[in-house]
Amino acid sequence: ILSNALTLQASTQSQRMREATSVAANGVANGTMKQSNDTLEYLSGFGNEFWSEALPGACPTGQNNPRVCPYGLYAEQLSGAAFTVPRRDQKRSWLYRIRPSVTHEPFHPTAFPCETLTADFSTGMVTPNQLRWRPFPIPSEPGVDFLRGLSTVCGAGSAACKDGYAIHVYACNASMTDSCLANADGDLLIVPQQGTLRLLTEFGQLLVAPTEIAVVGRGMRFSVELVAPPGSPPGAPVPARGYVLEVFGAHFTLPELGPIGANGLASPRDFQAPVAWFEDRAATYTVFHKFEGQLFSATQSFSPYNVVGWHGNYVPYKYDLKLFCPMNAVAFDHPDPSIFTVLTAPSALPGVSCADFVIFPPRWAVAEHTFRPPYYHRNTMNEFMGLIQGQYEAKRDGGFLPGGASLHACMTPHGPDTATYEAAICDGAEAPAHLGAALAFMFETNFTPRVTPAALGSPCIDRDYYKCWMGLKSHFKPPAPPAPAPPTSHAAAPAGAEDEVAADGLAGGA
Repeated sequence: ILSNALTLQASTQSQRMREATSVAANGVANGTMKQSNDTLEYLSGFGNEFWSEALPGACPTGQNNPRVCPYGLYAEQLSGAAFTVPRRDQKRSWLYRIRPSVTHEPFHPTAFPCETLTADFSTGMVTPNQLRWRPFPIPSEPGVDFLRGLSTVCGAGSAACKDGYAIHVYACNASMTDSCLANADGDLLIVPQQGTLRLLTEFGQLLVAPTEIAVVGRGMRFSVELVAPPGSPPGAPVPARGYVLEVFGAHFTLPELGPIGANGLASPRDFQAPVAWFEDRAATYTVFHKFEGQLFSATQSFSPYNVVGWHGNYVPYKYDLKLFCPMNAVAFDHPDPSIFTVLTAPSALPGVSCADFVIFPPRWAVAEHTFRPPYYHRNTMNEFMGLIQGQYEAKRDGGFLPGGASLHACMTPHGPDTATYEAAICDGAEAPAHLGAALAFMFETNFTPRVTPAALGSPCIDRDYYKCWMGLKSHFKPPAPPAPAPPTSHAAAPAGAEDEVAADGLAGGA
C-alpha cells in the first residue's frame, strides 16, 4: 500500500511539473510571472491556511522541506510567532524561491538621513494638550519614495521588547525602484488617504486605494509603487499620502463580536491575500531592514520577489473599508466607538488592546432625543485620529482635513467643536440623517503616546486647535426661585416653645 501511495504521489508530482513546463512556455517570459493592475486576483479569508503557486507543482506535497524541492527551488520558512505558542496563535508560511533571502552583502546603516523615523521614544514629549495637524504636505522635491517619505508622529513601548506601537505618516511622489523594506520591529497597517499603492511582496501583489487598508507582517519584504490615476500624462509625479500604525507585539486580529452574534463589523471573507507571482530578474537590488527604528541596507544581485509558490497563514492582506458592516443605536444614546473596531492588536491585559483600528464609516443616525455627534469625553486610552475623505461629524470648524490628524492623550478632554454642538441641539436635528460623505478613523492605544520632536515642531501643527471649543457657552437654565410668601401675622409664642422645638430634633435651626 505504501509503495503504491508513493508511486501515485511521484506520478502526480511529475504530471504537475509537466503542466508547469507548458505554462512556463506559454506565459512566463524570461522567467517572470506578474499581473497587471486589471488582472490582480486574491485569496479570500482572514487567518486562513493558504496555498498558492505561480507555477503548478511549485509547493511540495506531503511535506514542507524535501531534500530537493520542485523546480530546484529553495525552501524557506518565515515565522511570525515563536515555535511554542498555542496553535491558535501560530503564524508561519513556507516560501519556495529561486534563491534564498540570506544571499546578500552585509548590512550597513543607510546612506541617507532618516531622523524622522524612529522606534525610540525616550526623547519624545508627553502633553495633556489637544494636538491637531493640518494635512501633511506632499514633498516638492522629486524622487521621494514611501520609505524616504515615512515620518513618525508618536509612539510608546519598545520594539526591542516587542511591546508597544508607533504611529507614522507617509507622503511621497515616487515608487521604490529596485529596493524593498523588511520591518523587523512589527506589523505595519497602512491606510492610504491619497493615491493608490501597489504593494509588491514576496507572496504576491496588493493594489490598495484610499478607503482600503493593507497589513504587512513583521519581516515580510515589500516595495511600494505609486499607481498613476487614469489619464495622467506619462512621467508626471504621482502624489501619495497616508497613515501607518505599527504594532511591536501581537499581530492584528478581528475583534470578538460577543452579543452582536455571528455576523457584523468586518467579515473574515472580505479580507484578501495575494496570489503567488515571481520574477527571476538580475538587478543590483537594495534591501532595507528596519531594526529598532534604525534603517540598515544591503545589496543583492537579484529581485527578492522570486517566490514561485508558498503556503501558510502568515501573509500580507488587504481590506476594503466600504465592506464594513457598522452597528449603531436604533433607539437612543450614542454607542461607544469600540463598536466600529475593524482590527485589534491585543495586549497582555484581557479586554485591553495594545492598539485598535476603528473607523467612522458612512451610516444612518436615527437615535431619538439623543445628542448624535460623539459625546464629550475623557478616556483612559489614547486617541489618534485621521481623515481619509469628507468632513468628520464632530468637527465643523474646517481645521480637521483629509490628510491631517489629531491626538488626544489619556484623560485629555475632547469632543465636538462649538459649531457641531450648536447644530446638534437645534430642533431640526431630530430627523434621521445619513452620514454618507466622510470616512474617518482612529488608532486607539493603551500606552501613553510620546510625540516626536519632529511632529511637535512640524509647520503643519495647528496652534489654535483649542479655540474650536472656546465658543462653547453656558446653556444652563436653573429653575426660577420660588416666589416670596405673603406676609402673615403670628401670635406671640408661649414661653418654653423654643425648648420644645430643640427637643424635637431641630436644635440650632437645622
